[in-house]
Amino acid sequence: MFSIDLTIDRLGIHGEGVARHNGLIVFVEGALPDERVRAKIVENKKTFARAKLLENLSDSPDRITPVCSYFGKCGGCQLMHLTYFKQLEAKQARVKEALKRIGKIEIDVNACIPSLNPFSYRNKIQLSINENQELGLYARTTHDLIPIAKCAIHCPLGEKVLAKLQTLKLPSDLKHILIKTALKTEEVLVILVTKTQKPPIPFAKELIASVKEIKGVVQNINPSNETILSTEFHTLAGQGWIEEEISYLRFKVSPASFFQVNPSQAEALYSKVAELAELKGTETVLDAYCGVGTLSLILAKQAKKVIGIESVDRAVKDAEENAEKNQIPNTHFLLGRAEMRVNELEGIDVAILNPPRIGCERSLIESIAQKKPEKILYVSCDPATLARDLQILISKGYCLKSVHPFDMFPQTMHVETVALLQYCP
Repeated sequence: MFSIDLTIDRLGIHGEGVARHNGLIVFVEGALPDERVRAKIVENKKTFARAKLLENLSDSPDRITPVCSYFGKCGGCQLMHLTYFKQLEAKQARVKEALKRIGKIEIDVNACIPSLNPFSYRNKIQLSINENQELGLYARTTHDLIPIAKCAIHCPLGEKVLAKLQTLKLPSDLKHILIKTALKTEEVLVILVTKTQKPPIPFAKELIASVKEIKGVVQNINPSNETILSTEFHTLAGQGWIEEEISYLRFKVSPASFFQVNPSQAEALYSKVAELAELKGTETVLDAYCGVGTLSLILAKQAKKVIGIESVDRAVKDAEENAEKNQIPNTHFLLGRAEMRVNELEGIDVAILNPPRIGCERSLIESIAQKKPEKILYVSCDPATLARDLQILISKGYCLKSVHPFDMFPQTMHVETVALLQYCP
């Protein structure tokens, strides 16, 4: 393949530089806007090309030296070579561009709310193991393992556990290790993913004895390579959960339960949702995709009733325990797919949609729109599916009032967004 000189115009959705050459869009990983680069074409398609950065002919004034020696190798971070202020601008622009291009929505997008900590914020790390029994992270879009000794965006207590793991002899049938940390309570849960059912009890006991903050070691049995975790968990040492504190409430977090990876930023996002909901104490609130009930319980303090729906059985049990633990009786949690269970409900005043990256199924959006809640608050982790779903809601009689990006994942191109819609037939 041949090399070309390019001027980078903007960042792509994966953090790569985007340029144009003879009418063709060219993606250059590692390049930044306003840079002049020399790159080698490595993939040439009909409408786009990918190029490898050979050298910078001129640097962006916003380029900085990454603090992590694995940057560019490990696939975890994409923006560590860009100043944090410009990272925030790029995420705001990504949300605005997706709304305009995909949803045909023109609206002023608020500035991206910065994370309290641009580094050391993650409460979870998912490590894989190679044939040499080394722990590491995958390179982006591959299963090539990059052995690591530390991670710059992982929390200090989790890093303490990772450092200890590096000194131990790992069980031979171990595939992955997940470290989950509760930042405020300083509790750690370690999940060992094994190929076979043989329980690595001696290793679990050695690990829990070596770091006092480890409250439990759990085995997940998963012979398949299609997913990281299966549904089969067994507690090997200590307890099978940890507790975290968000907005002065305590939450039980089990191995399979979803919990935001940046708790301090999650707290800021939940506060924004509560502010925009403007609950008066008379409303019935639907919290679709409620997880362990974090947002449900926060909103329940200001609502008449909150109904949460969640498809993960263990998460629903955690949500119910969390409601009891925090003495919040005006919540009710339903197990099942939101698309199905929402049809059972009536009298919804405010709906919270917080789906996974694929967004909401159209049937869910249409069912909720038929119930005509006064407000819908959509919490999204993907601007593209957000734009798609907002367009449908607007077509059903809702007006988009405001859009608020949050930097839940500093050093990456991921962005969380809160959108407020109001019924306006």
